[in-house]
Amino acid sequence: MARAWRIEFEGALYHVLSRGNERRDIFFCDHDRRMFLSTLGEMADRFAIEPCAYVLMNNHYHLLLHTLRANLSKAMQWFGVTYTNRFNARHSRSGHLFQGRFKSMVVQNDAYLLRLSLYIHRNPLRAGLVERLADYRWSSYRVYAYGKHGPDWLKTERVFNQFQNVKDRHAAYRKLIQQYAEEEQRLLEDLRHGFILGTEQFVELLKNRFLLATAHREVPQQKRVLKDVDLAAILAKAGLFLGCKPEDFKKAARIAPSRVLNRDLLLYLIWQLGVLTNSEIGCLFGLTGSAVSRRVRVLKDRASVDKEIQRKIEGLKSIIEI
Repeated sequence: MARAWRIEFEGALYHVLSRGNERRDIFFCDHDRRMFLSTLGEMADRFAIEPCAYVLMNNHYHLLLHTLRANLSKAMQWFGVTYTNRFNARHSRSGHLFQGRFKSMVVQNDAYLLRLSLYIHRNPLRAGLVERLADYRWSSYRVYAYGKHGPDWLKTERVFNQFQNVKDRHAAYRKLIQQYAEEEQRLLEDLRHGFILGTEQFVELLKNRFLLATAHREVPQQKRVLKDVDLAAILAKAGLFLGCKPEDFKKAARIAPSRVLNRDLLLYLIWQLGVLTNSEIGCLFGLTGSAVSRRVRVLKDRASVDKEIQRKIEGLKSIIEI
């Protein structure tokens, strides 16, 4: 199974979603829902996470989270395992409860968080579970819309701070959610690469900060973002670091033995980014796709025993991380 790309940093905002295995129910009764929320509260306390909103559906859930540490994956892994174990023990069952890994979306700022809260709170209405959102007990909607008492771990300030100079923030929230059916398409228009909610500038910031030096060929989300990477600029920086001219290796399958290492380092750099196929990389260096695969394997083997090559690989990674 392809891995998901987890962008983690202190202060990050996320929309997290997970479905039941084979889309089966993850709650059999209200006791399960209370157990889920209790476990969520434990996760919030243990991992320094602030849940900002939640919606529990029959076979899936939505969470809006603010992470005070760069630890979303560890927190959600603990949460998923802990709730599953408690659910299985209560219902005398075994096996997976959730469908694979949780899905997460990085959210740019509190303004987008407000829009997302409106979107996820409308889920019971869209699913036909209720005719009025006020009648749905298993979400944070009534806390936002009517000031009902919520769990101590639920943090509403980030969303409510978007209402400036408003006398009744709860009434303002109700008004927004009533109008939001027409706004959902606009929200989806700002969903970029399937897992980043924000502006193009925000995508560029994440790409520069987290992607170029850490890209992995088995993570399709990274490959989608990397379509816009400037390979020429990356090769130019790498060439300066290695003291060579990348253009000298293009279309030149036969090169002096003394230059093979630099060629292979440049080739490996492009291979690791996952932007091009092996055949496409081969076209850059006058090699076949199978030859590219061999050169990558040879370099990896050499790097495992040669600290100087390891240093150069780490140096290449660092110089392209803006």
